[in-house]
Order: sequence, then structure tokens, then C-alpha cells
Amino acid sequence: MKKIKVLIVDDSALIRKMLTQIIDSQPDLCVVGAAADPLIAREMIRNLDPDVLTLDVEMPKMDGLDFLERLMRLRPMPVVMVSTLTERGSEFTLRALELGAVDFVCKPKFDIVAGMKDYAADITDKIRAAAVARIRQRLPIATPPRPVVLESISTMTARKGEYADKLIIIGSSTGGTEAIREVLVRMPPDCPGIVITQHMPKAFTRSFADRLNQLCSIRVKEAVHGEPILPGHAYIAPGDQHLAVRRNASRYLVELSDGPVVNRHRPSVEVLFLSAARAVGVNAIGIMLTGMGKDGATAMMEMKRAGAFNIAQDEESCVVFGMPKEAIAAGGVDEVLPLTAITEHALRASRKSVARVAATSD
Repeated sequence: MKKIKVLIVDDSALIRKMLTQIIDSQPDLCVVGAAADPLIAREMIRNLDPDVLTLDVEMPKMDGLDFLERLMRLRPMPVVMVSTLTERGSEFTLRALELGAVDFVCKPKFDIVAGMKDYAADITDKIRAAAVARIRQRLPIATPPRPVVLESISTMTARKGEYADKLIIIGSSTGGTEAIREVLVRMPPDCPGIVITQHMPKAFTRSFADRLNQLCSIRVKEAVHGEPILPGHAYIAPGDQHLAVRRNASRYLVELSDGPVVNRHRPSVEVLFLSAARAVGVNAIGIMLTGMGKDGATAMMEMKRAGAFNIAQDEESCVVFGMPKEAIAAGGVDEVLPLTAITEHALRASRKSVARVAATSD
């Protein structure tokens, strides 16, 4: 079996040692080199031709982001960032994903040796996913639109717009931060309420939501327990809590919980999609975006059984065609689309569902 060749770039000798032990313990992975800074790494890439690079964000001589930007321009290759669980670390990491990094893993704040061992399965899985990821030039970041004047909750709830009773439910993982951006920047201010689970740790989801909020015409925020889900708003699951939708009379509400991990994740797409099947039913538009694994595939089938219209991102536009592939195989997908077409089709499906519900009530 051909092993996946990994080059480690990190200024910490301890992190280089720990990553080497974790990676070399796997039968399908091997470390071909370890560099203390990007200048050394540049030569190692030429000489060792690695399949995947792990890259620290903050390093001497050349910043990890500067190195990544040059690398993706001159020699695009799969990169997994090694980040810190801090607000500063999350900002740098989100920028790295925009520049073309496939995914990221987090350094523990305390007891690095024990912490890195706890993350071993996550690290090796992400390296495997990166090795088969589609590496392409990233889409340019959209110019931020003019600020949207937000309506009050009472006004927005009372307003009976075209999509007032519809919800768009999105699940994603590896490659999902940029895919979500692509979907949301195309949404009009009066779009259906949007609820999102993206596999991401606690320190990152608020920064991710704030970043999207600056780019989109809709309001994007980290979800808060009990708040109403309003049209023209997108709610992102906090990194350490499951997000579900519940119905209260004529309103949909956010429900957060600290329940057990599902499919190795919290938040889990499975939890969100199952709640949509129960609470939203025919009024839901499900979207499965790029991601590793099969989280949410079974629940998307439940959404379809409940009357939802479901969309999966196609293989060509996915960074990792794992979660969409599993959802398609499970039979829960109505339409398979390139990333750039998903928003338009989701809105079209929302309008059709309005007509469908009206016909049923007649």
C-alpha cells in the first residue's frame, strides 16, 4: 500500500515530534520531513514531494499565511493548518481556509503531549481527507455590500413574505467554510431563515459568523438558545453544542444542547437534519455541502420522507465528496448541483414548496 507522505512545518520541536509520532503510527501515513520554518520547508517540498503539508500559522522568518499564499499560487497542494484555540488563532485559520488550506487541527492550550494524543484520530483523518481533496484556486472574496438595515424581531415575525414559513437547513464539514460563504453571499435579504451546522471547534464559530456577516446581505450570527429563526438571517451552530430546530406555534426556534457527540461530532449535522424532519417537514430545504464522512446522510433521508426538498453539492465542486456522496447513496437527495447553482435552486425550491403547501391546505 502506498503511504501518504506528510511534511510537517512547525517552529515547535515538541509539536514536530508529537505530530511525527502520531502520523508514523498509522499504517497508511508517513512523515517524510519536518521543518522549523517556511524557508526550510520550501526546499523540502522541492526535494521530498510530499502529498500533504501540515503548517503552523505563526512562525519565525515567514508568517504561515504568507507562505501558504505563495504556495497556493506557485505549487498548489493539500495543506492542513495547525492552529491555536484562540480568537487570534481562529482569525488566522479562517484566512488560511480562504487562501486554500483544506482543513485545520488545533493545538491544545494545556498539557500539549496529552492533548495532541487526544487529537490523534482527528489529525490523521484530516490528513487522509486532505490527500484526496480537490485543490483549486479559491474564488475571490466578495466585496462587502452596503450594510443592511435590520428589522426588529416583532416586525420581521409579523411580516408575511414569500419565504416566511420556509427554512433552509445546511450541513457541511471539510471545505465547508468557503462553500457556506459561496451559498450565503448569493442570498437576498428576504431569503428564508437559514440554520447551519459546520464541523468547527468552539473558538472558531463566532469568528466565522462575524466574517460572513461582513460579506453577506443577510444577517449571519452564531446561534443562541431559544432565539426565533427569522427570514433574512443565518444561524451557525456554536462549536461545542448541537443545534436543532423546534416549532413553537407559528415560529421556529433555535435549540442548543450539550448532548453526547453524534458521528464523532458536536455539533452534528445528523442532529440538525433530524430536528428539521420533525419540526419543519415539507417547509424545509436541505443542503448537504462538502465534507468528510457521512454525518447527516441518514437524517437527510428522514427529511425527504417528511417532505423536504434536498440538494447535495456535486463531486466536481466539493473539496471532499464524502458527506454529499453518502447522502446521495442513502437516497435522501433530490438534486445534485455545482456549488455556484445551489442558492438559486434552493430559493426556487422554497417558492415551489410554498405552492405545494398551499395546494395541500386547499
